[in-house]
Amino acid sequence: MNTNSAPTTSALQIAVLGIGLMGFPMARRLCEAGCTVSVWNRSRSKAERLTPFGARVADTPAGAVSGADIVITLLENGDIVEDVLFNQHTVDHLRPGSVVVDMSSILPRQARDHASRLEAAGLHHLDAPVSGGTVGAEAGTLAIMAGGEAADFERLRPVFELLGRPVHVGPHGAGQLAKLANQMIVGITIGAVAEALLLCEKGGADMGKVKQAITGGFADSRILQVHGQRMVERDFTKRAAVAVQLKDMRNALTTAAEVGFDAPITGLFEQLYAQSVEHGLADLDHSALFVELARRNGMG
Repeated sequence: MNTNSAPTTSALQIAVLGIGLMGFPMARRLCEAGCTVSVWNRSRSKAERLTPFGARVADTPAGAVSGADIVITLLENGDIVEDVLFNQHTVDHLRPGSVVVDMSSILPRQARDHASRLEAAGLHHLDAPVSGGTVGAEAGTLAIMAGGEAADFERLRPVFELLGRPVHVGPHGAGQLAKLANQMIVGITIGAVAEALLLCEKGGADMGKVKQAITGGFADSRILQVHGQRMVERDFTKRAAVAVQLKDMRNALTTAAEVGFDAPITGLFEQLYAQSVEHGLADLDHSALFVELARRNGMG
């Protein structure tokens, strides 16, 4: 990778590790933009869905990153990112100067640790988690929160802009802090919308009409419009899982404890999402917190 200027995206070789709900549409957009894309996923069949778009499917992470200018990780958590990059010796197959862009949602301290270890190996690192769900990934409208060196961010800006709207928010780990803030607001607001709509239903109002009535007022939000509609329709097909939302709330609380910050609202919602998981809702959309709150009120 030319470290002096940003190459055209069509000249880039990009490896994507993790082809799940988000990884598939993001890797597909990179293929469609003309990038040379190699992919790996623990379940190979998920990666093979990208073959018609021109991606090369590798049997191992090391095989995917060989020759890559940029490696994008979209993995479940920080421990898995560490395992794939370091325990499986994937970093040993990266050429000096290449950039690892971790777009997974992990702890900020894990992102800083990974950055330090990659730097020692002559590699660059950005933590750049995203928000916008599968809809944003498919449309290329993701919010991208990047932490790391400003120069690395600017070199990768053309790639990020294929996927959404990138903002450099600070040093290593800051991208993950921004994602935690995003997930705190999302998780808490889902609860507020669910509780409010259920109260209206319990009192005899039409939830759908209530949602329509408060649209455009101060209570309006993307969560009200998207997740609120899912609640009205009782459509909890997984887009972002309850289990993942619980992981994010726990990551937020862990980080808060590390910096000496009291986060009582997040603590309450961590308990609510945990109870949702205990009651079998783990693999439903995170708007299914509505189901847990309905259960508590005998409204199942």
